[in-house]
Amino acid sequence: MNQPTDTQGPKRPPILTVLHRTTYRYSTLVETAQHLATIRPVSNPSQEVLQHAERIEPEPSYLHSRLDTFGNELIYFALDTPHDALQLTSETTVRLRPRWNGFDPEATQGWEQVSEAMRYRARSSFFAESEFCFASPYIVLHPLMRIYALESFPPGMPVAQGALDLMHRIHDEFEYQQTTTDFDTPALKAFKLRSGVCQDFAQVMVGCLRALGIPARYVSGYLRTEPPPGQPRLLGADASHAWVSVYCPNFGWVDLDPTNDIMADTNHVTLAYGRDYSDVSLLRGMILGGGAHGVKVAVSVVEL
Repeated sequence: MNQPTDTQGPKRPPILTVLHRTTYRYSTLVETAQHLATIRPVSNPSQEVLQHAERIEPEPSYLHSRLDTFGNELIYFALDTPHDALQLTSETTVRLRPRWNGFDPEATQGWEQVSEAMRYRARSSFFAESEFCFASPYIVLHPLMRIYALESFPPGMPVAQGALDLMHRIHDEFEYQQTTTDFDTPALKAFKLRSGVCQDFAQVMVGCLRALGIPARYVSGYLRTEPPPGQPRLLGADASHAWVSVYCPNFGWVDLDPTNDIMADTNHVTLAYGRDYSDVSLLRGMILGGGAHGVKVAVSVVEL
């Protein structure tokens, strides 16, 4: 599985601090703005949020938060003062716990059983995970992606084992290239290009899994900027990152990072879950004015 081997015995769960600063600069004044931001990391069994602080400049005239349908905490804020720049800064400290002790991919259900269980039938049991089997704004269910995925999922293949093989193939056969795609590039285009960044690798893998009827969700987050001694520096560590979560009944969600060909573990800080990037983008909304704009992003993830 390309996971690092620890020969020093158990270690304390790492505590990581994430600093994320995004600065927008506008060519003309923005008169008013309404924004929706995803900057508060989730808590889950493998990630405990110990501390979080955020700063928005200029200071919002209105701010409200709520949970979305995927369990992410979203922030709504309004800016009524004319401004030529907007800066969002978040600082979060999390404790990460190893996820895969005792996990056996070959012991997971056959992929056909998983796919069949997720199909709709009148008066049958509803699985909430089936919501991640459908197309979404950036990910279509396409025959080409199904054909590609089937190479990793022959009959009877355990779902996690097949997903790991698919991850290996995407990592080996796709080129990490920052200039071929944009933030709104559909997964099918990246699939045909066989190139992109972490967002594209993740959305392609999600699309392949969904094309087989296997629930898969998009995960946004961060990578440790400087890895522990003896481990390689991971691609995507200088910005926000993205990976894939595939549902394996009787075990739960299994997170895989096709950009780096590893299972997401104690180097990965989870920010949010969604169907694709459109559900978890850092900032979206509407502005009046502003003209052209530029964006600068700075990310640091260090161990305490």
